[in-house]
Amino acid sequence: MLHTSPLDELTDDAIAGTYRVWQRRRGHRYSLDDVVTAWEAARAVPEVDGTLSCLDLGCGIGSVLIMLAHRFPTARFVGVEAQEISYELVQRNVVRNGLGDRVVLRHGDLRDHDALRALPGAPFDLITGTPPYFDPKDGTLPPDSQKAHARVELRGGVEDYLAAAATVLAPGGRVVVCAGARAPERALDGGQAAGLSALRRRDVIPRAGKKGPLFGVFTFAGGAEHPDSFEHSKPLVARDEDGGRTPAAHDLRRFFGLPVNEAEAPSP
Repeated sequence: MLHTSPLDELTDDAIAGTYRVWQRRRGHRYSLDDVVTAWEAARAVPEVDGTLSCLDLGCGIGSVLIMLAHRFPTARFVGVEAQEISYELVQRNVVRNGLGDRVVLRHGDLRDHDALRALPGAPFDLITGTPPYFDPKDGTLPPDSQKAHARVELRGGVEDYLAAAATVLAPGGRVVVCAGARAPERALDGGQAAGLSALRRRDVIPRAGKKGPLFGVFTFAGGAEHPDSFEHSKPLVARDEDGGRTPAAHDLRRFFGLPVNEAEAPSP
């Protein structure tokens, strides 16, 4: 049985440059999924002026949105989030980072396509999403509501995110989402069903020598573009077999303006 936890103890964490986020110590926290999705998204579109319009579907506490706001300091953003606790936190995180003039938030379900079409800034040049990718039938739900909705497909999975994105994607725009590595065909088939063309896939391995990829990040274009080739990029490995951050992980931190400690002790 799910229960809605209050905004209990919060941590105050660096996320990109001078931007920081509040997140629940015992709730859902931003993770490698968010960082790699934001990284791939930032690389999917050119550095442009304030005409860039971005949408983050299921924006959670605002992690991907805020990382991209750091990379694109003149772009405008819309975030849509249905989960109550996460929505309260993203509102706080947008205000605390002084992003209120560039970010519009909506509390709602991304599967409501009519509501998406009515969003300010639609259609969008860049759309991102980090869907949950665990089936509710595969195990016991986390009792915490925020954790459950962030990890388990209680309001749909990657197919729903791609269908929503296709509804409000501008010509020449890009969609970047993550999906579980156990069934990458769900992202590819979901994109095709939504009328999107897959451009790139990058698998992510949290730690070398363990179970292999945990998830992949997929980049799509509007179907009318008909790209000639699909790139399956080299996997990103976050930690080596001893638990130390890899050069690729350090590069991710540098990309988002965070300090790098190359002498950091390995993770157990």
